Amino acid sequence: MKEKVFRMIDDSAQELQAYAADVASEPEFGFKEFKTSAKLAAQFDKLGIPYRKGMAITAVKGVLKGGKPGPTIAILGELDAIGCPEHPKADPDTGAAHACGHHMQQSSMLAAAYGLAKTGVMKDLCGNVVFFGVPAEEYVQIAYRKKLRKEGKLHFLHGKGELIYEGEFDDIDMAMMIHSQKRTPGPVVAIGTSSNGFIGKTIQYVGKAAHAADAPDQGINALNAAMLGIMGINALRETFRDDDAIRVHPIITKGGDLVNNVPDDVRIETYVRAKTMDAIDRTNAKVDAALRAGGAAIGAKVNIDTLPGQLPLICNQEMNELFVHNAQEAFPAVEITNAGHFSASTDMGDVSHLMPAIHPFIGGVDGLLHGPDFKVVDFKAAALLPGKAFAGMVIDLLSDDAKEARKILAAFKPALTREQYIAKLDGYFSEEEPDHD
Repeated sequence: MKEKVFRMIDDSAQELQAYAADVASEPEFGFKEFKTSAKLAAQFDKLGIPYRKGMAITAVKGVLKGGKPGPTIAILGELDAIGCPEHPKADPDTGAAHACGHHMQQSSMLAAAYGLAKTGVMKDLCGNVVFFGVPAEEYVQIAYRKKLRKEGKLHFLHGKGELIYEGEFDDIDMAMMIHSQKRTPGPVVAIGTSSNGFIGKTIQYVGKAAHAADAPDQGINALNAAMLGIMGINALRETFRDDDAIRVHPIITKGGDLVNNVPDDVRIETYVRAKTMDAIDRTNAKVDAALRAGGAAIGAKVNIDTLPGQLPLICNQEMNELFVHNAQEAFPAVEITNAGHFSASTDMGDVSHLMPAIHPFIGGVDGLLHGPDFKVVDFKAAALLPGKAFAGMVIDLLSDDAKEARKILAAFKPALTREQYIAKLDGYFSEEEPDHD
């Protein structure tokens, strides 16, 4: 069965590579992936896979049913691009570019869809497969997303979180996806165990304007307050435990209006990242205290707007092992490495708190993630290899009355229920908005 599916994926390589190139030629930011969504839907039409679209604004969800009832496995591909104006394939108007390999995720997901749908093997399996094009993994353009939330078009500001909120993962039992590995041109599978999660923050310091030379004593310098807040965060770093993998990296997005005026409106954005939600929460309280202390020292008002970000990733060991096994079956020369803990973040972490999930890293690309030098150098390694591994996993999991899938599900204990997840993220929203824009 696997050999049949693997051959079909190889036979479809040209179509899959053309799809990836088409997506890369029109990169779109999160919750704006309308062209990409339409391209994916057209693929499902071609394969005869029933689908729904428009959830979380741009998601596309195709379902391929097995011959008998059983668990449902989701293969995910992210639709959005990242901002990288220097990338050679960046959109000249928006600066968006597929410099993170999300077009490879879509192609690997579609490779599995081609193999499973065109061979008809699903009739011999017990359960279903969801091919899920999901939006807005990159946590960017926050002002735009907050506007969508205010208009009632979104609840959460990232794609998988919004889909969980809308109940679109309620009919899914386990989920998997891949991500490109930086500077790894050969056929490599890097198995990860975890990643950092984060919460987002926007901070406004409100001072009092005055002439910077003639009457600085009449003003309240919001920039000085912001600098003291950042210095306070830096003074905290010695209290961050190495095991928690904490990252706090603020930027000043507005430092004032005119050099001749005492700055009265200064803005900062930052993430608070860590390996566990407990570490995130502890660090968040420290960061807020440091930021407020900066305002108190100068006499400036501090508005802190905290936003739910992405939860830490928890990879399922049994699914990781199955992925490795099938990658080796599909490509015996593949190199298997241990990615360990990933200090960046993914909203696949949100999904992994609810169900068994994996997020291995894949070679076939060179350059840095989010960098202008990122490029695909081996499409077979970057998309076909993981696509075959996904399809092979589906066969392993859903054969023999889905014995393997049922075994994994019976042993799995979710970190959160959907209701607990929503309550957790809702608890991060604050009501402190800027005094003026």
